[in-house]
Amino acid sequence: MTFFNSWLASSRSACVRPERGANVARIGAIALALLASVLVVLAWPTTSEARSRIKDLVSFEGVRNNDLLGYGLVVGLNGTGDTLRNAPFTQQSIQDALERLGTQTHNATNIDTKDIAAVMITAKLPPFAVPGATFDVQVSAMGDAKSLLGGRLIATALLGADNKVHAVAAGTVQTGAVSAGGASGSTVTRGVPTAGGIADGATVEQESNDDGFSLDMMPALRLTLHNPDFTTARRIADVINAAFPGTAEDQNGTVVSVKPPSGMKMVAYLDAVEQLYVDPDEPARVVINEADGVVVINGDVRISTVAIAQGNITISVSETPKVSQPAPLSNGQTTVTPQTAIKVDEEKGRKLITMNAGASLAALVSGLNMLKVTPHDMITILQAIKADGALQAEIQVM
Repeated sequence: MTFFNSWLASSRSACVRPERGANVARIGAIALALLASVLVVLAWPTTSEARSRIKDLVSFEGVRNNDLLGYGLVVGLNGTGDTLRNAPFTQQSIQDALERLGTQTHNATNIDTKDIAAVMITAKLPPFAVPGATFDVQVSAMGDAKSLLGGRLIATALLGADNKVHAVAAGTVQTGAVSAGGASGSTVTRGVPTAGGIADGATVEQESNDDGFSLDMMPALRLTLHNPDFTTARRIADVINAAFPGTAEDQNGTVVSVKPPSGMKMVAYLDAVEQLYVDPDEPARVVINEADGVVVINGDVRISTVAIAQGNITISVSETPKVSQPAPLSNGQTTVTPQTAIKVDEEKGRKLITMNAGASLAALVSGLNMLKVTPHDMITILQAIKADGALQAEIQVM
């Protein structure tokens, strides 16, 4: 028996290949990699669970931009600035600016330049901006300037709603427009050359929250939904409470009140909250822009049973003058009489389609495509379905 055991052990050791250990290690590494991939996929939010982060659905109380406004001059224009006799405020601004620099021009009567334009500057001061930070500004002509392209905005103070100077703007104006003209007086313009912007053209001089405001000082904070909805507000509160129990409450369809758990700062709490995912809900809505013929239909739109037919009637009226000559030696007069031709064309081949109750967006679009309707025709059809009571959605006309 001892001999048999010794023989069996030696046979097993002889059958083991030298590379078996390497293969086992390689297979183990592959298995771990696959397991890690599966865990990443399972952890990634799916469309059925969460499609949007909370930070993309709400705005935080006290965290917003502040509008700034200023009035200044753009100089260095190539003859495309204001005509001073048509824009007296531009001349007055030029004189005031020169006087501040030590040049007296108020008694001058022959100031004539077309290289300067009076402009209004608007900007949005980012929240928690500190002195020295920069942000973009928008510049718009106030007088009869033809173009601001290439001009430079001289240093201009930007005021807030509190009438305090929060930033100073300056820089070269970029319009993104093209304007050209010839000696005959003909011109071609693409875009709006009298409005433009300056990237990072403003520098913060004073903080908007110079009263010492800090988020960490707030015991609670409100989240405001960009698109008010009771279902979405409830889902946001539930998701937050699942991560931080008892810290969120939906007050209505617009506001969700949150407070950090004990021992956690507000900023750290909001950082964690805004990364949570929520599946937002939205009402069925059809948005129509009649001017441009644009129709936007969301996926929740449903219609009741309805039959749709659409056709176009084109009426053409043409006038052809007919000259009537009198007979020779008849002392008659030549007359011109109009000949009118009216033609009515009714489009053929259009079908009557039926949409069943509860038809989805895909069915509605497919049915309208069968009728080969244009966007403007589609607008008329949707409004007719709504008037019939078969469209279970809100129509919003822009």
